[in-house]
Amino acid sequence: MSGPTYYKGWYHLFYQYNPDSAVWGNITWGHAVSRDLVHWFYLPLAMVPDRWYDANGVWTGSATTLPDGRLVMIYTGATMESVQVQNLAFPADPDDPLLVHWVKSDCNPVIVPPSGIGLKDFRDPTTAWYVPADSAWRVAIGSKNDSQHHAGIVLVYRTTDFVSYDLLPGVLHSVTGTGMWECVDFYPVSTESAVGLDTSAASGPGVKHVLKASMDDNKHDYYAIGTYVAASNSWVPDDPEKDVGIGLRYDYGKYYASKTFYDPVKERRVLWGWIGETDSERTDLRKGWASLQTVPRTVLFDQKTGSNLLQWPVEEVESLRLSIQEFSNISISAGSVVPLDVGKATQLDIVAEFSVDEAALAGAIGADVGYNCSTSRGAAQRGVIGPFGLLVLADEDLSEQTAVYFYVARATDGSLSTHFCHDELRHARVSLLANDLVKRVYGSLVPVLDGETLSLRIIVDHSIVESFAQGGRTCITSRVYPTKAIFSRARLFLLNNATGVDVTATSVKIWQMNSAFIRPFYERDSASSIRTSNN
Repeated sequence: MSGPTYYKGWYHLFYQYNPDSAVWGNITWGHAVSRDLVHWFYLPLAMVPDRWYDANGVWTGSATTLPDGRLVMIYTGATMESVQVQNLAFPADPDDPLLVHWVKSDCNPVIVPPSGIGLKDFRDPTTAWYVPADSAWRVAIGSKNDSQHHAGIVLVYRTTDFVSYDLLPGVLHSVTGTGMWECVDFYPVSTESAVGLDTSAASGPGVKHVLKASMDDNKHDYYAIGTYVAASNSWVPDDPEKDVGIGLRYDYGKYYASKTFYDPVKERRVLWGWIGETDSERTDLRKGWASLQTVPRTVLFDQKTGSNLLQWPVEEVESLRLSIQEFSNISISAGSVVPLDVGKATQLDIVAEFSVDEAALAGAIGADVGYNCSTSRGAAQRGVIGPFGLLVLADEDLSEQTAVYFYVARATDGSLSTHFCHDELRHARVSLLANDLVKRVYGSLVPVLDGETLSLRIIVDHSIVESFAQGGRTCITSRVYPTKAIFSRARLFLLNNATGVDVTATSVKIWQMNSAFIRPFYERDSASSIRTSNN
């Protein structure tokens, strides 16, 4: 994921791409554009490794829109000696809304690794933000410091012209033991209103700053919410026990290298993540492609909890909804599975709410206090109050299934903790078609406030399952490979594998989803899309 931005009526997505193979190598920038974040057109490669400073790859970068509308792109290049340096590029034709052609600066590289930083540990510049008191822009870059207990760190540079850069003293933040921080993102969120903020929005009352980093050691994306002080080049997390790399994650599934951008049209911050494969490179080479992007998500501060972000599919996703089927007050007795007759179940948008029998819930003292999604046996592990939820991409006899479920534990003091999980252990039959897969149980705790109903949304798209619990407080993405539960043979079920409580699906809404019809861009698309946008 590189340089997402909005420019002259088009959303732009650049991505690391190997045009020669389905595995890593010869990293270029692929390019796609959209009017609505849903229907995408492929454009020619935006940048290729054709200079000494990016000969070993055009890696991750970020777009910054200047006040006069100009666009600058800072990206990491791997030199002929594999040194990681930061480079500058501009649109060749600023009047071209499609940004088809790019020009690399004659000043490249504009930033090289500073003293004390590993030559291969210096990458992925953020979108720049403007600091009025300094009359300058700032850019953050991820790295690590092994001399400080394998600490992940963020360096910040100051610039007035995007050509000359000064390294600010100290680091924006560091966390020991977390290792190399890559794909760093740094942006403000409003704590008082449900709108996104421009990256340069000032810190102060009603504004917090999110620091996110992708952990190279474990391939997860962590974030924390805190306070930014530009004068001291410092950021402090609200909760040190939930610091970057040791606390909250954007997504608890197969999700990495995420990036946000500010959408000025709808005043929102939009997040994308990368879904890697969980099969072997040998299989990727056979099928000829690998990896996908998540559905774009809006990001907001959770004003109810005050301690986490909310992620939710952008509203344009709902334009793909076709027919709807609704179910209400379906009783799911303990240990049962209930089929939902929705026809083909390979492309669905599901919104569901559940309630648990109050009397049974009150009596479940000391139930599964030590439960953990990842170390459990998934949906097959029965507890007093869980698992319950849905089985998606399932075949008729349930030999294949991906379970999306809640699991509730009650401590001896009466307090409840709710887990939200994906069970991939049976998403494909072990066969010649799928014998090299990594299968896991993903998930984490999800905050549930007094009086709230347990709710989830699931977007199913053939081999991708993206789920959002409690309005997006906890999110999970799974990359699955069904061999039987495909096309018309895919089914949907309600699940309650608890031993001690009955569950009611109070509301289940299921939309069949249309294709996004992603394809190459043709000249006629420019005129037709402009007409559409003006209607």
